[in-house]
Amino acid sequence: MHPMLNTAIKAARRGAAVINRASFDLDRVTVTEKKHNDFVTDVDQAAEAAIIEVLHKAYPDHAFLAEESGASANLHDENEYVWIIDPLDGTTNFIHGFPQYAVSIALQHRGQITQALVYDPTRNELFTATKGAGAYLNDKRIRVTKRDKLADSLIGTGFAFRGGDDIETYIKMFRIMTEKSAGLRRPGAAALDLAYVACGRLDGFFERGLQPWDIAGGSLLVTEAGGLMGTFKGDSDYLYKGDVIAGTPKVFAQMVSHLTEFGK
Repeated sequence: MHPMLNTAIKAARRGAAVINRASFDLDRVTVTEKKHNDFVTDVDQAAEAAIIEVLHKAYPDHAFLAEESGASANLHDENEYVWIIDPLDGTTNFIHGFPQYAVSIALQHRGQITQALVYDPTRNELFTATKGAGAYLNDKRIRVTKRDKLADSLIGTGFAFRGGDDIETYIKMFRIMTEKSAGLRRPGAAALDLAYVACGRLDGFFERGLQPWDIAGGSLLVTEAGGLMGTFKGDSDYLYKGDVIAGTPKVFAQMVSHLTEFGK
């Protein structure tokens, strides 16, 4: 295993320890609303600090882009190494004790994601990938499913409703994909949804308006597991556009054909 990925795993487990401790006494978790239906807790912040501490100690000159603390002071276009971190993807689930949330850490090297992990602390499932070396779940190689028809596929999605979003567009997409697939699921943590595409629990996934830290870790898992990632128009600049489709190669193409009209 790549030494940088090993360090990221150590950091993720440190962050997960913070999350697990807090999950036993949710009443004591301090919740703040960033904006309507967009929550942050003291747990997100403590987990992120723990993750960054491990990575910064190992790689003091690397830059960071993290959900709660934003960009580190040394982040600029020329950075060779940038760690992209979501300390707790699925905060709303976590607050309610709904066991579907994860830590996501990815390393971007000269603009390419080269190391990635998504760690689910409630199931102790560690998804990892190194560019060119495949994707793994707890050391076992994973691949996307062989499904080639959208009609037979289980598709994940996320609809974040934060005032100002166009809910009618979501409902339209929801209707199309419900009719065209074998079922739509909306579990609430995009990083895990992407990991589930990579290991074959979902055949595809789509969501609008995601942030780089939601996507970065899961995207490498999907591509290293033989899947495709793109925007709603099928393009490769999804990381900072935030509109994402992931899936088995054939299902991806069919999803793009139905969702391209909703792309920006």
